[in-house]
Amino acid sequence: MTNFIIKKFIKDYENVNEPKVRESYGTVSSITGIVVNVILSAGKILTGILFNSISVMADGVNNLSDGASSIITLIGFKISGKPADKDHPFGHARMEYLAGFILGIAILLVGVELIKSSFNKIINPVKTVFSIEMTVVLIISILVKLWLSVFYNKLGSKISSATIKAARTDSRNDVVATTVVLLSVFISKLTGYEVDGYVGILVALFVLYSGYDILRDILNPILGEMPDGEFISSIENKIISYDGIVNIHDLVVHNYGPNRYFATVHAEVNAKEDILKSHDLIDNIERDFARELNINLVIHLDPIITDDEEINELRGMTDKIVKSIDERLTMHDFRVVKGETHTNLIFDVVVPVDYDIKSSKLVNLIEKEVQNKNETYFAVVTVDKNYVSTYMNDLK
Repeated sequence: MTNFIIKKFIKDYENVNEPKVRESYGTVSSITGIVVNVILSAGKILTGILFNSISVMADGVNNLSDGASSIITLIGFKISGKPADKDHPFGHARMEYLAGFILGIAILLVGVELIKSSFNKIINPVKTVFSIEMTVVLIISILVKLWLSVFYNKLGSKISSATIKAARTDSRNDVVATTVVLLSVFISKLTGYEVDGYVGILVALFVLYSGYDILRDILNPILGEMPDGEFISSIENKIISYDGIVNIHDLVVHNYGPNRYFATVHAEVNAKEDILKSHDLIDNIERDFARELNINLVIHLDPIITDDEEINELRGMTDKIVKSIDERLTMHDFRVVKGETHTNLIFDVVVPVDYDIKSSKLVNLIEKEVQNKNETYFAVVTVDKNYVSTYMNDLK
């Protein structure tokens, strides 16, 4: 069924990196969610009213909120698919994150209202009327929501959409919530105890958790989360694979929406290589990344001396000093400037973002260790923060 919907309503469905194809996936998932949730909501609310069940009504209202969330998602995908303009040169793809954020807030508000209604049912209990019709409606709802969860999961995975995956999580929670409601109906029938209001609270708690879960996943890319390790490694490995690139460092990746990346990196090349040849190499790498990976990459060229025995020995000595202080530290841009009375060892040290030693203290430690090796050596250190990975620096 899912494959049929994809092939029927999404043109060029395999080309998921194209903005228009991505928008089509979002549109199809949203419309499917709207139709399914509105039908389920109408059936449950009507059933809850007819048979005096606040938990069934709460479940129906939850489905109605899911339908409203699908509308928000649909609007979000439509806006995120708009091309870049003079006011938004990086495009509108982050609107997909904002749509997911609004979805999470809406779900939290629904959860709060359901808790209020359920408490009212506990304080003022009304006997729930058991019926085969109610049971059938709930069982159908469970089966439909199971399918919808699988449907969202497949579409969300195809285009790496946090918003569609959030809808998948919500549908999965709905399956659990409706199952609990169904069990409460049987408990009331078999024991005579009115647990409807209490189950309504359980459903509301599921709704609240769903909203929290969605907000947690959506806020990370909005705030600027650490890029995926495998993704970063693929960038590093591709750059270092080009002949002429000695090493890379200071890689920074910015996300402007799903599958929309801008990156900067420093690439080290042999200082004795012709500058025009090295510049041509850098241009080729940047074009390859734009064409093959849809990544706007800007490379800063760093010429380094690789065949001077004394400099290599001093570099190795300094690298050991840095590693002796902390294995997580890495070093790059090493240069040597000799004077009549002393020699400056100039280099950058990369520290983790959450490094707990102050930069000034770290620099003092390095300076002290360098001078312990030779009192005429002076370390001139710049401390950088590592925003992605130290993988390539470890290859030195």
